[in-house]
Amino acid sequence: MNRIANVLAVAALSLASAFSVAHAEEQKVAKADAARGETIFNAGIPANGVPACTSCHGAGGNSAMNVNPKLAGQHPEYIEKQLKDFKARTERNNPVMSVYAAALSEQDMKDIGAYLGKQPAWKPGSAKSKDTIELGQKLYRGGDAKRGIAACAGCHGPTGAGIPAQYPRIAGQFAEYTEAQLTAFQSGARKNSVQMTALAGRMTAQQIKAVADYIAGLR
Repeated sequence: MNRIANVLAVAALSLASAFSVAHAEEQKVAKADAARGETIFNAGIPANGVPACTSCHGAGGNSAMNVNPKLAGQHPEYIEKQLKDFKARTERNNPVMSVYAAALSEQDMKDIGAYLGKQPAWKPGSAKSKDTIELGQKLYRGGDAKRGIAACAGCHGPTGAGIPAQYPRIAGQFAEYTEAQLTAFQSGARKNSVQMTALAGRMTAQQIKAVADYIAGLR
C-alpha cells in the first residue's frame, strides 16, 4: 500500500513540475507592450546605439521622406517580421536598418510593432502620373495574365489595407518607396517574400512604376 502511495506521490510531483516548466516557458514570451514601443520609437535605446525611429519615420510613423516608408497603422506582425529580417540580413539587408535592428531584442521588435499598429493609418497621397494611372489600376485590380502577374488586390485587398500577419498595408505608400521595393524584389536584393520575388520578376520597369504610382493614391 505504501509503495502505491509513493508511486502516486512521485507521479503527482512530476506532473506538477511539468506544469511549472511549461508556465515558466510561457512567461518568457511577454505580451506586446505598445507603451514601451512608443518610448523606443520616440527616444530610441541610447545604451544600445539605437536612435529614435522618429528621426527617419516621423512622428507616429508618418514619414515625410519618400525614401523612408510610412509605418503608422501598419500590421504589428509585419513590422516585427521585417525587423527580424533586417537583423538576420540574409533575406533583407539595409545599411541603416540592419545595424539598428541588430541591437533590438525580439521583445523590442514586438513592442514597436504594437505601438505602430495602434497609430491612425497614414493619410493616402495621390497618383502623380496621369499617363500611367490606367495601367497601374489594371495591374492592381486585375494583374496581367499574359505575364503571369496576379492582381495586387488579391493579397493586399481592394483598398490596399492588406491582411494582418500576412500582407502589409500599402495604400497611400510613397510611390518612390514602393517602386524601390519592387525593384529590389526583382533584382534579388530583397528576398523575404517568395510571392513578391516571383511577381516582381515578371514585371517590366514601366509596370512597376505605374502600379507604384497608382498605389500612392489608393484609398
